Amino acid sequence: MEDQAKELKELMGYEKADGSKPHKTRSIAITSGKGGVGKTNLSVNMAIAYAQMGKKVVLIDGDLGMANVNVLLNVIPQYNLMQVINKQKTLQEIILDTEFGIKFIAGANGFSKIANLTVEELEDFATQFSQLANADIIIIDTGAGIANNVLQFVAAVDEVYVVTTPEPTAITDAYGIIKIITTEFIDREINIKLLVNRVHSADEGKRISDRITTIVGQFLNYKVDYMGFVYDDPVVTASVLRQKPFMVVNPTSKPAQCVKHIVSRIEKSEISNEDGFSNFIKKFLRKK
Repeated sequence: MEDQAKELKELMGYEKADGSKPHKTRSIAITSGKGGVGKTNLSVNMAIAYAQMGKKVVLIDGDLGMANVNVLLNVIPQYNLMQVINKQKTLQEIILDTEFGIKFIAGANGFSKIANLTVEELEDFATQFSQLANADIIIIDTGAGIANNVLQFVAAVDEVYVVTTPEPTAITDAYGIIKIITTEFIDREINIKLLVNRVHSADEGKRISDRITTIVGQFLNYKVDYMGFVYDDPVVTASVLRQKPFMVVNPTSKPAQCVKHIVSRIEKSEISNEDGFSNFIKKFLRKK
């Protein structure tokens, strides 16, 4: 227990053995106001795009009701995060290496328990997460909508990416989820960005983003950055049926090029913190 506490203190920045700067790990959550907008598909393909850039990537399935990242990756996880919370497994024991160059952590039904953990249990869970400190990018695919079981992750990451489509209901729900996040964490600096999926032109993506960002600015007094769009293309459906991400099936396709552009834009933006992965842990341990 003493070693565990020491490890957490080092991770939090209270103790540094060699005085070196922490490794910069970018953490992002990808979410949406409604299901069916392609959020999980984007999460998987963005993770692969990062890996193709030579980055160390960890993809976490936080969609607890309809967990399906493993389906898109064509893997069958034996263990998930519930075993870590229940102290049956360590995080290192449940991480899966995939054929696509990314590491994958499966979520689980019943993971809502995370919202009710004691401070001691949270610290133990956070210490397990310290094993991810050497990753370059951590991508968390959340469920559609914001339930208590994912709010802790949304509040802890560096950036939250809201995915929408041109459908009127998706646009309305995208605004709704942004409103929930900004009002739920009014005392925290949440960095929200927007992705528009399944568009037929760049102009359509820009038009949808302008509509949402204008409404958010007007009614919530909040600035949301538009980070890009992804074309509607048959290659996406074909890749899902094959259980092979389109970044692998057809890396020169329009959707793949769009994802590469989005990831490139993310990489060119500065991480808002200088504390590396310790910043994620600090915010993760902070109660609402």
